[in-house]
Amino acid sequence: MQDIPTYFLLALILAAFAAGFVDSIAGGGGLITIPALLIAGFPPVAALGTNKLQGLFGSASATIAYARGGHVDLRTQGGAALLSALGAAVGALAATYVPGELFGAVLPFLLIAIALYFALKPNMGDIDRARRLSPFLFSATLVPLIGFYDGLFGPGTGSFFMLGFVSLAGYGMLKATAHTKLLNFASNVGAFAVFASVGVIAWKIGLMMGVAQFLGAQVGSRLAMRSGSRIIKPLLVITCAALAVKLMSDPAHPIRIWLGF
Repeated sequence: MQDIPTYFLLALILAAFAAGFVDSIAGGGGLITIPALLIAGFPPVAALGTNKLQGLFGSASATIAYARGGHVDLRTQGGAALLSALGAAVGALAATYVPGELFGAVLPFLLIAIALYFALKPNMGDIDRARRLSPFLFSATLVPLIGFYDGLFGPGTGSFFMLGFVSLAGYGMLKATAHTKLLNFASNVGAFAVFASVGVIAWKIGLMMGVAQFLGAQVGSRLAMRSGSRIIKPLLVITCAALAVKLMSDPAHPIRIWLGF
């Protein structure tokens, strides 16, 4: 990637900080950084690869903060993290064979459904509830599936992990957020390894954005630990809705093409 003007670089760094903040609480940081990279002139594949590099810093930062706060035990989550990373690596490898339009067409509707679930479900706080899947089944089925999706397509991965942890694993909002960031970090690692191997990453810019992501995620995760579901729930709903609107507003979105507008 060629050098970019200083003002574009500063805008990318600010976008990365904002993405780290939002992503550490509700996911959806790619909604900010990927359009910023594309506007700065990155080809789509380079934007995705560079986004995975800088996203590693934000998800790692949030994971460390939540682990230090006692909301996730890293020693007991190694298996789930490994499955998330492997799923993402397979997804990234499959990206050249599976048409992304299929996911792009249905994703806005899934995100709206997730937003409505969290907005309308009563008594959703930070207290754990009865789980519907055992930890083994959850880790062996849903985790690699969402990881695969992250490597293959990506947007909304954190929202899907959150939905799974809350509705199936029975986690409270803060605990679900903490574990989401761990598994999202792992899926980022898996997809990043594939993108790095094919040489599509702008390392200097990605690393500078990564530092900003790290700092933004520290601020966001600490706010989440102080406020819990009071800030996680509304920000998650807003993020899902905003991502759905962003996807549907793209003139190249499959639904708009199929409907002719």
